[in-house]
Amino acid sequence: MDTLPFVKMHGLGNDFVVVDARANTPAITPDLARAIADRHRGVGFDQLIVIETPADKDADVFFRFYNSDGSEAGACGNGTRCVADRVMAERGADQLAIQTIAGALEATRKADGRVTVDMGPARLDWREIPLAEACDTNAVPIELGPLAKPVATSMGNPHATFFVPNAEAIELDKLGPQFEHHKMFPQRANIGVAQILSPERLRLRVWERGAGITLACGSGACAAGVAAIRRQLVAGRKVSIVVDGSIPNDPKSEIEIEWLRDGHVLMTGPTATSFSGIWPLR
Repeated sequence: MDTLPFVKMHGLGNDFVVVDARANTPAITPDLARAIADRHRGVGFDQLIVIETPADKDADVFFRFYNSDGSEAGACGNGTRCVADRVMAERGADQLAIQTIAGALEATRKADGRVTVDMGPARLDWREIPLAEACDTNAVPIELGPLAKPVATSMGNPHATFFVPNAEAIELDKLGPQFEHHKMFPQRANIGVAQILSPERLRLRVWERGAGITLACGSGACAAGVAAIRRQLVAGRKVSIVVDGSIPNDPKSEIEIEWLRDGHVLMTGPTATSFSGIWPLR
């Protein structure tokens, strides 16, 4: 096979290249992922998502995620939502059971066209995130410049959420990579800075490990929502999150997070398809 068909999708500007490997498709290597990710010489993406046939008989599909640096990711919330929408449309269904290396997920399409993904339980124990040492994950004892004592959460990948008075004022391009590689995070971490806008809304910016600053991060939004609820910074267990890719004054362009009593986190948001194409392999 000399070419690789793909579809370009995005969730609030968090963009993905989607490859369907259920047919006879060449394997994705780190070098190939990096080449496709190049925004000047390739297609460009925050994550590459490969659709595979699941090994689990209870799953409809398997999703595999790669970062733009070629590394494999355990989870990608916005990407899961986007590709789930595509596969549900293909199947003529409004529900989908998804298998990933981080565990099983479920997706449903709402009446307004947005998609909800049950991202599974938020993991809060320091060993599950993982952190390098035992500590209170609601106030991890690390700091640098204006950022200190984040809430650590695993949503299938590790997150550190810092609460700040003004998210726009944080030099995330400088502080993000330093915290991503902090010794407290043996598997690196996604770094979020969150600002409380109201008892029901947050402003969130995210530095994704292996990808950099992205316009939206689904698993980061889940982690931020859980962190705000743990810190009792919002009312109730549901919060809307304004991300870089949100459209001003359009609530449907925000990511809605609900932390259920059983520990599972529901993430709801829009999806979009940009274009399809073919990548030459020679």
